[in-house]
Amino acid sequence: MNFGLKLAAIAAIVSSTSFANAETVAPDDVKLTDGVIAASLTGEEGDPEEGALIFASKKLGNCLACHANTAMKDQLFHGDVGPPLDGVGSRWEAEEIRAIIVDSKAVFGDQTVMPGFYSLKVGLNPRKDLVGKTILSAEQVEDVVAYLATLKE
Repeated sequence: MNFGLKLAAIAAIVSSTSFANAETVAPDDVKLTDGVIAASLTGEEGDPEEGALIFASKKLGNCLACHANTAMKDQLFHGDVGPPLDGVGSRWEAEEIRAIIVDSKAVFGDQTVMPGFYSLKVGLNPRKDLVGKTILSAEQVEDVVAYLATLKE
């Protein structure tokens, strides 16, 4: 295959591929107003099953380190620093949950120990390799929001 045909084939693949981040709101462009972020960060709803994996993952959300969650009673070491998340989907709307996950300090104040998972405000002396990066991607935030919204009383 000559170079022109290869380039055309690559262009066709790229143009037909749907990119999940095409509509993603950048961390600095997120609009948090009155304790809510009204719109999805990706323009789409998250996947609750993927959100549960992120929630429990020690390398991603690590939410169980601080929060108990009866729906994950098979997981070890539920924390008690934050409130239990049983029924959180009945207490908060998805827009409120999204705001808490994105930038908990903007919702609860600087005293909260919960990090902002989609915020670039990382505090003092961050690791140099993490400057300018978020803990979770916009898609992962939406997945966790979708999962937490399923936890109804």
